[in-house]
Amino acid sequence: MTEIVDGHHHIWRRADLPWLTGPMQPRIFGPYEAIRRDYPIEEYLDDIKGTGVTRSVYVQTNWANDRFEDEAAWVQQTADEHGWPHAIVAYANFAADDVRPQLDRLTRYPLVRGVRMQLHWHENPLYRFAAKPDLCIDPIVRRNVSRLADYGWSFDLQLFTPQMPDGALLAESCPKVTFILQHAGMLEDLSPAGRAAWRAGMAQLATCPNVFSKLSGLGTFIHRNDPAHIAGVITDTVAIFGAARCLFGSNFPIEKLWTSYRELTTGFRAAAAPLSAEQRDAIFRGTATRVYRL
Repeated sequence: MTEIVDGHHHIWRRADLPWLTGPMQPRIFGPYEAIRRDYPIEEYLDDIKGTGVTRSVYVQTNWANDRFEDEAAWVQQTADEHGWPHAIVAYANFAADDVRPQLDRLTRYPLVRGVRMQLHWHENPLYRFAAKPDLCIDPIVRRNVSRLADYGWSFDLQLFTPQMPDGALLAESCPKVTFILQHAGMLEDLSPAGRAAWRAGMAQLATCPNVFSKLSGLGTFIHRNDPAHIAGVITDTVAIFGAARCLFGSNFPIEKLWTSYRELTTGFRAAAAPLSAEQRDAIFRGTATRVYRL
């Protein structure tokens, strides 16, 4: 069985997350009553049993912004006690005048390898997260992201297809920072025109050698585990970026809304089966190990 590094998952205590404790709202991943509860590391470890997952990367879960350090501290403590996860992608507010005081606080936690501030904005309000569509080219955001190079940390880049040109400009302006594109670019328009625009945007991002694509969250907009859909995204993304710049992520427990971890990894393994052993190893293990310095 191919070894897997899960490059994108979450754990949480519901009480820490305003979006889980507040009123139900329409979200891109659909009804989410089933995850309005604690999702501890013990449950994650139970979910991955027998799937070949040997290491994992935690990605921030939108605690209140002023508690960003509390989040990193809790995950670090979890890792110290359980041996999982093996890396942390923390949160910082890159729209602040100077992000460095936040980053300095995060240096206290040895598992921090990168930072995510979600920049995705969509014309559809249900898909909208960021305050405005063009944060990627905001001079303050750009300057702050560039400062990650001084810490040796990556930036987990989350955006939609229309934002990809701006994302490429951001990556070009920060050549010493590794960018890890979330959810393979958030393909939500599955029409022929939508797919073509997504492929064009992905190709533009791929011209930046410091951009990698995370094959995760592929059920986000269809609300199911669809091996054919997974295969299509993997085939196109690998053709554009090359397997050495692609990595797997489960996006659990979000994907647990419609599938089990075993079914998810089975779908991904089937989708990657036509690739070479070297390409599969890069996607499932090598790339994540390298970019998150596991």
